[in-house]
Amino acid sequence: MSTPKLKSPLDAALANVDSTFRGRIIKQFLALKTALAAGNDKAVGIEAGHVCETVLRLLQQEVHGNHTGFGKKVGNFGDECRRLVTSNNGAVNESLRLVIPRALIYVYTMRNKRGIGHVGGDVDANRIDAVTIAQSCDWVICELIRCFHGLSLEEAQDLVDGLTIRSVPEVWEVGGKKRILKKGLPFKDQVLLLCYQAPNSTILSEDLFDWVEYSNFSVFKKKVLLELHKDRLIEYDQSADCVTISPLGAKEVQDRVL
Repeated sequence: MSTPKLKSPLDAALANVDSTFRGRIIKQFLALKTALAAGNDKAVGIEAGHVCETVLRLLQQEVHGNHTGFGKKVGNFGDECRRLVTSNNGAVNESLRLVIPRALIYVYTMRNKRGIGHVGGDVDANRIDAVTIAQSCDWVICELIRCFHGLSLEEAQDLVDGLTIRSVPEVWEVGGKKRILKKGLPFKDQVLLLCYQAPNSTILSEDLFDWVEYSNFSVFKKKVLLELHKDRLIEYDQSADCVTISPLGAKEVQDRVL
């Protein structure tokens, strides 16, 4: 049974970004969001650096018509961003040429100079730094969506705000599958927990059936998915055969399952 990777809403929002850069940006940005949710401030800094370096290459391609290869180290990051700002290529959107590069310099400087793991001082600023960096990366992604997809900044922000990647230690991902590590959970609770981890993604019902290792697919859809749907804990789209958790289902996981 195939288990395709879940697609982020960013795939559609950034569909007009060259595929050379799009997949990397999405993967790195979602890794940043996951690290932030898990409270891993150091990883937030690392992933923010990756996002900056990939977005820089995208902007180089848009403004200069070529970019630093992914197998090659970017030179002085600030200098490369300033080359974009001082370019006379007026045909390129000003945000791509003038605004985003300046934001990248800010994030990259915070990431490198603050360390996101620094020790000392009267206040532990690691979390403050990590949140600030993450919010700045949110803005960069919103600007890319606005420029390449035509959404307003408010619409783009709503989309990015909804990208919650929850850290759920009871869910283990291995070999393209997900397994529930918490013993004794009823099948309905297992489905809710799996959907809770990726609240803004749709999951194929056959994947959920495979992941919880139910014995009969038809019975699984009738006794588990349809009953959860009836209770408004999930949205089970039978035509597409996919599932999304509802706010009521998320609250159920938070209040009872976890």
